[in-house]
Amino acid sequence: MYTIVDIETTGGKYNEEGITEIAIYKYDGHEVVDQFISLINPEREIQPFVVNLTGINSKMLRNAPKFYEVAKRIVEITEDTILVAHNAKFDYRILRTEFKRLGFDFTRKTLCTVELSKELIPEQESYSLGKLTRALGIPVADRHRAAGDAFATVKLFKILLEKDVKKNIIQESIKHEPKTQVESRLLSIIESLPAITGVYYIHKADGEIIYIGKSKNIRKRINQHFTGTTRKAKKIQLQVAAVTYEACGSELVALLKESEAIKQNKPIYNRALRKTVFTHALYSFTDENGYINLKIDKVDGRKKPITTFSNRQSAKSFMFNKVEEYQLCQKLTGLYDSKSHCFNYTVKTCEGACVQEEAPEEYNKRVQQLIDKNSFSNENIVIVDRGREVDERSAILIQNGVFKGIGFFNLNYQINNLDVLESIITPMENNKDTQHIIKSYLRRNKNIKVLNIK
Repeated sequence: MYTIVDIETTGGKYNEEGITEIAIYKYDGHEVVDQFISLINPEREIQPFVVNLTGINSKMLRNAPKFYEVAKRIVEITEDTILVAHNAKFDYRILRTEFKRLGFDFTRKTLCTVELSKELIPEQESYSLGKLTRALGIPVADRHRAAGDAFATVKLFKILLEKDVKKNIIQESIKHEPKTQVESRLLSIIESLPAITGVYYIHKADGEIIYIGKSKNIRKRINQHFTGTTRKAKKIQLQVAAVTYEACGSELVALLKESEAIKQNKPIYNRALRKTVFTHALYSFTDENGYINLKIDKVDGRKKPITTFSNRQSAKSFMFNKVEEYQLCQKLTGLYDSKSHCFNYTVKTCEGACVQEEAPEEYNKRVQQLIDKNSFSNENIVIVDRGREVDERSAILIQNGVFKGIGFFNLNYQINNLDVLESIITPMENNKDTQHIIKSYLRRNKNIKVLNIK
């Protein structure tokens, strides 16, 4: 017996997402024998790009049941079944996270239709649900809504069952909940580590660093490495002889130190992180009517960005928020393609810069405020964050818009000028990655202390 699942979420930070809609079809291999479909009040904000994608907004969910109110039904309909989803790793993680918040350990065998499709229907242009169903002639109603996507997955799964004539791949693809027993050698390493924010270094027996990472809880993160079932995790488990660490206190300090350490040491299992950590940037230009336009684009080393992003999705989410915060025009920020006015103009939340009704001088003032807030061009600032001890703080120095380094100071110590700061700062390299890390961190942590210095 199978339960085919699709989940829509709020988006946001990893493992902090909430479910906004769930659809479950119980399938016996021939027909759907039971189903459960419901909107869910996630009790948290929905990211703007998700609202645009799914059409699900907070108003729709105001009177929807909360997850704990539907949890029993989800347990009952999925009991003694194999959970099937298109990218099952995502849906299963979200379900386990929601149940974990309720103190319940939700475990099911899983099957991923993406992995099965690659085995049974090779050489497809794409294995996204939309393109795969289109290629196979599967009709999809309500794309990016749980019920529509889940029912399309039912039809896809039926085709996959038919194609797996010997039933070998289906059996081999069933993922069991991994055993998390840790051998005593690894357990002693875990027990020697603190549950603090910092950078950790995984070493082989000869001392070579094979992996560098950062975490807000080093012990917990190493435990995840040592219980992981991915190919990389298993290789690390076989080779690790010791783990050393550097306390940072601040997550920002840890991110900056991790980035520099990976570039300097080039550990074998950090290959992906040696590359640039951002792909998209926000640029500005002035059009023929004198209005400052903002544009999200792929990073271009020849241009100076206002700020950078890990991907296009996070860039668009940022811009949707800023259009609302600064009352900017959707058309002049690249969010609404139109030869006339933008959508917000029709609902009177745009002052009319798109049709030259608002003077460029007035409009540009607000755009410039956004630019100034999100770039440190020629600025002398210090970012003050948590330290390694209760009576300590960390300081990240930006001088003339350039990242200079990191230091720590006692709360009784006054850091009000550059001379004092330079005496406690350990110099670090300024590069595009450090600029991205700092700007991204400040975007996510709006209450962090930033001081202007002379």
